[in-house]
Amino acid sequence: MSIALRKQVGTESFPDEIGGVAAGRRHGRGAQTNRSGRFEPIGYEPVDDGWESLSDLEALSTHVQEVPARKIITRNESPDIGFDRSINPYRGCEHGCIYCFARPTHAFLGLSPGLDFETKLFAKVNAAEALTRELADPAYKVDTIAIGTNTDPYQPIEKRYRIMRRILEVLSAANHPVGIVTKSALVLRDLDILASMAERGLVKVALSITTLDAKLARAMEPRASTPSLRLETLQKLTAAGVPTSVMVAPVIPGLTDMEIEKILERASAAGVTQAGYVLLRLPLEIADLFNEWLIANCPDRAKRVISLMRSTRGGKLYDAKWGERMRGDGPFAWMIGRRFELAAARLGLNTRSVELRTDLFTPPAVAGQQLKLL
Repeated sequence: MSIALRKQVGTESFPDEIGGVAAGRRHGRGAQTNRSGRFEPIGYEPVDDGWESLSDLEALSTHVQEVPARKIITRNESPDIGFDRSINPYRGCEHGCIYCFARPTHAFLGLSPGLDFETKLFAKVNAAEALTRELADPAYKVDTIAIGTNTDPYQPIEKRYRIMRRILEVLSAANHPVGIVTKSALVLRDLDILASMAERGLVKVALSITTLDAKLARAMEPRASTPSLRLETLQKLTAAGVPTSVMVAPVIPGLTDMEIEKILERASAAGVTQAGYVLLRLPLEIADLFNEWLIANCPDRAKRVISLMRSTRGGKLYDAKWGERMRGDGPFAWMIGRRFELAAARLGLNTRSVELRTDLFTPPAVAGQQLKLL
């Protein structure tokens, strides 16, 4: 095996050929390649040197690095996002969703947003302890914490690390509101905590469903729960009294947009009362990664999908403009929005919002902290 060096290129190319990691090595993964991130001056790719040595490489496995977190609550001021704080128990995500907008964050670590993002993970093992300290700060002002907005808190390694469960235990004890987004049925493991918090008006859970086609879902989001299992999870959460919603996300023009109504109908039948959608976003390295995936998995539809994407972004693959990055612009984006609104109205979704309580919050007691005077 030899290593080929290349200069970094832009993120809006449409490659005619796919090289990189062999299919056998990346079985069960979303990305086709593992190209270096945008901050690296030189990119490295494996190239067969004529001795067929690439076939001797082992299949990619998941590696987890345990890291301490000084602070666990991340703040944001984005005007088109409905929360100002979030928690990410993990960096990287084993679900491997090819469209994941968190992929470019791996470049900050000197790693690839491609296969590295799915296989080189970071677990914030002291997240619950860091959260306790931050909630106990006298200056802390309570508001809903969003979890799952970047990487999935219930990705497969959560079975072993149980970081998300410990976070929920801290939030429940402090009567702190939380909104969760996931693609995993593993959320049902914590139904005891979630049901208790729901009784106090402290939690809501959203499951993201991109497609109802199990084969397409397996290729596009290889280690996430199947679409049918996600619907079943919504039903069980709803039956337990947990407020639920479905995120039709991302909507991929020319590939999954025709399923909007069916997804909403199935989710409504499961008891969901809230719904939302997000148009596919392809910032930075995701554009190349998604193009490669399209060519490998949907070659007959690849050029049409990219053409439609450009039509919703002013001729580009992505526009980060506030208010448009989630919905897009142009006739096709408008049509997607109207179809979603009409279907949601017909099914009685989004008729009332779910407001979580903040008045019950009790800061956790931390050893050595001065008690408040009554």
